[in-house]
Parts: sequence; C-alpha cells; structure tokens
Amino acid sequence: MRLVIAQCQVDYSGRLTAHLPWAKRLIIVKADNSVSVHADDRAYKPLNWMSPPCTLRVREPVTDEAAAVAGIDPRIDQVWEVDSAGGDHLQILLGQPDLDVTEDLGVDPGLQKDGVEAHLQELLAENPQAFGPGWTVVQREYMTPIGPVDLLCRDAEGCYVAVEVKRRGEINGVEQLTRYLDLMNRDHLLGDEVHGVFAAQQIKPQARVLAETRGIGCVTVDYDALRGMDHPEDRLF
Repeated sequence: MRLVIAQCQVDYSGRLTAHLPWAKRLIIVKADNSVSVHADDRAYKPLNWMSPPCTLRVREPVTDEAAAVAGIDPRIDQVWEVDSAGGDHLQILLGQPDLDVTEDLGVDPGLQKDGVEAHLQELLAENPQAFGPGWTVVQREYMTPIGPVDLLCRDAEGCYVAVEVKRRGEINGVEQLTRYLDLMNRDHLLGDEVHGVFAAQQIKPQARVLAETRGIGCVTVDYDALRGMDHPEDRLF
C-alpha cells in the first residue's frame, strides 16, 4: 500500500465528470492499483476513487497542466493518469509530497465478526433452554425446498418449532420464516403443525408486530449470556 499526502488537483471523466480543486489531500494506492483520494472530514468514503481493474501511469507534467490551476503556482511534481477497463479516467496533478510511503501489508486474513448469525445459531443450538425449559434441538440447518431453516427444535410439549436466527430482526426475516413454515406445514413427517420462533439480538417493532399477526413467537437473544460473559453480580441494576 502506498500513502501520499500532497497538494493536488483531481479530475474525473467517465459516466459523469467531477473536479476537485487544488488542496492538500491523502491519496491511497493499493496493491490492486485501485486509487482513492481522501479529505480529512469523513471516516471511510473517499472524495474520488478508481476501482480495479485499472492501470496507473505516472508522468512528468507539461506547461499547460501547471497553468490549468488558475492563479496558483502549484509546482506540480507529477501527473497520475488512472484508467479503468470501462473507460473511466482519473487525472491527479500532484505537488511535492509531504508524505510518500509504501508498505507491504501482506496477506490479510479477512474480517472475523463477533456475534454473527452463524455464531448465534451455534450458541442457541447448544443452549435450547434459551427458548424455554424442556426445549431440545432436532437439527441445525433443516433443509426445506427453498433453503435451510436455522434450527428445527421440539418444545416442552414435543411440538416441532422452526427457529430463524438473525443478528438484527427485521421484516424480511419474518417473511423468510413465514415461507419456511408454509412449506414445512405441508410435510406430513413433521406432524399436524410446525410453529415458528424468530430469534435475534434486536427485533424491530414492525417485525415483532408482523410476526405476532402470523402466530410467530419472538425471542430476544442475550448474546453475552449465551457466551457465559454476563455476570449478574457485576450489574448495577
């Protein structure tokens, strides 16, 4: 990865045109040759960028380009020409850099999220009592004709219950579970009726109302308690 901090002017042409006037900015060039131009006022979104596949060519400036920065003597040091496979073009006029460093970051192992749906599903499969006393897990990833329902359980009365697990419970999750239940209730091997439970760390009010109107139960999952990290003696309330 290459990081450059310098005065620059940026012009983009392609599906539209965009212009960034002369100012100090951060420019990031990654190993895939992608280029992004950043100001100091936002966390993640660049002012302009070129996504891979693209090519970067660095050349010396010509007189006309120096004069193009109206009324300023920019002392242009380099001109970067970035072209995408789709015909988009990014031109960066660079002054003398205040910082120009290159660092090999190596192979990134990727983001490992804590508390994603797969981990919640695993924890609930190990702790079915979170749904109520006497619950047992029959199968994880129980396959239906349109995809797997996260957990197939039996409640204390021995009835089958399909459980859909989400980190954040929204309406589309309720719709997904509704489709599963419609198909599962046509399967004579599962008995007369399969009930449904929508489980999530947070369930939006609209999703809860929709679930209740369809006879689907809602369970808010305490992730820390499932992991054994919630200690009641440490609570203030």
